[in-house]
Amino acid sequence: MVDVEDTHLTRTRFAPSPTGMLHVGAVRTALFAWLIARQNNGDFILRLEDTDKKREVAGADEHIMRTLHAVGLGYDEGPDIDGDYGPYRQSERLDIYKQWAQKLIDDGRAYADPYTAADLQDLREQAQQQKKPFLYRNHRPENPPKWDGSTPLRFKSDPKSYKWKDTVMGELATGPEVIDDFILIKSDGYPTYNFAHIVDDYLMKVSHIVRGQEFIASVPNYMNLYEALALEVPTMATLPPILGPDGKKKLSKRDGARDMLDYLRQGFLPEALLSFIATLGWNDGTEQELFSVDELMSKFSLNHVGRGGAVFDERRLQWVNGSFIRQMDLDTLYEQAQKFLPPEAQSFDEAYNKAVVGALQERLKYFAELPELTQFFYTDLPIDPSLLSEHKKLKKYDQSDLVDLLNTARTALTAVVFDVDPLQRELNQLLESTGEKPAVLFSLVRIATTQAPASPGLAETMAILGKERTLQRIDNQINALKA
Repeated sequence: MVDVEDTHLTRTRFAPSPTGMLHVGAVRTALFAWLIARQNNGDFILRLEDTDKKREVAGADEHIMRTLHAVGLGYDEGPDIDGDYGPYRQSERLDIYKQWAQKLIDDGRAYADPYTAADLQDLREQAQQQKKPFLYRNHRPENPPKWDGSTPLRFKSDPKSYKWKDTVMGELATGPEVIDDFILIKSDGYPTYNFAHIVDDYLMKVSHIVRGQEFIASVPNYMNLYEALALEVPTMATLPPILGPDGKKKLSKRDGARDMLDYLRQGFLPEALLSFIATLGWNDGTEQELFSVDELMSKFSLNHVGRGGAVFDERRLQWVNGSFIRQMDLDTLYEQAQKFLPPEAQSFDEAYNKAVVGALQERLKYFAELPELTQFFYTDLPIDPSLLSEHKKLKKYDQSDLVDLLNTARTALTAVVFDVDPLQRELNQLLESTGEKPAVLFSLVRIATTQAPASPGLAETMAILGKERTLQRIDNQINALKA
């Protein structure tokens, strides 16, 4: 847990820009900040940093709020939840930023930027020709005009060395060469992130800042501004990147950085998503791989977040989700899964549908698989000859031998009560009487009764289908083999 003397003062924030979907990296940042607040009886804030109007995507703000609620990361204050430190959209706080900008101007720490874009480009090209890094502070205007909002307002930096402790990255240090005069307020009247987040975090009493590694190079500039404004620096925790499956580059959309709501629409469980995301770079020092939300709240610590990149593996996400599915009781499982069943399921009663879902519980990875995996329970599928001709074992048998095996099985099954235990006993006896192995006999009966490459346990499948449908499907397979 976070070591703070007065835990009720713990306030964290998630501050995304409404420029698109929330993917796994953003949700991890939100999750870690949420956990810090929750385990210290603090507050978790959602702040929308909507100051880049050119990149803003219509509806992205609602999408962010909907996603956080959907995955279970409820916030205490935000654009749709009143709090004492609002507004929680930066576009509604412009007067606040102007007041703080004026303070810097009055203190001689900010000035109007008179250069045009072409001027700046010329200066950059000159630095490049001289093989020197471009620093704006080397070209400060001697007599800048009074700032009237028509030009950018720049921070007048005080280059110096810094040392600071990052809760995740440890002791860090930089020299004065990385400090520069950056823009505080753009010519469109909106503040930059570099300025606005520092003002907002102070006014909203944020105690811990959790954010991605892309910001770490800018921290010395932030610290320079903190000093200029005489503000205390909050606790910082910089998270390592989430890497693609190859472990070599940052996760991209092509690798699986999808909209988090897409996973929910596919039938991934919110608690499974949080468990998986939490372990992208964090572990509790044990071999435990699955964590309930309560376990995360009790065990999470920034001190156990690694400094190296965490690899995103969608197969592991599916395994985690499947593990959570297997832990569910049947009633809860059915309640979650029933909306994913194929339309044909509406023609069957709840007891039948619940039995179908229960039969798939051990192999289900996410609920969107249900239509394909359950199709044969609801529809008599056409005979697929390739299931036999391409089967590793069955393709070696003559069709007449397969017919004989199916006739033997049909005769035995006719006299059996179609419950799982009697069916399993009869199937085992068939193995003895025919001398065949399960990979042959059971596979043949399964293909005949399902016309699918895979299914739940054979006895369980036949018990759900019932005697009449099972025997009729075996007859259909026999007739197809004889044709």
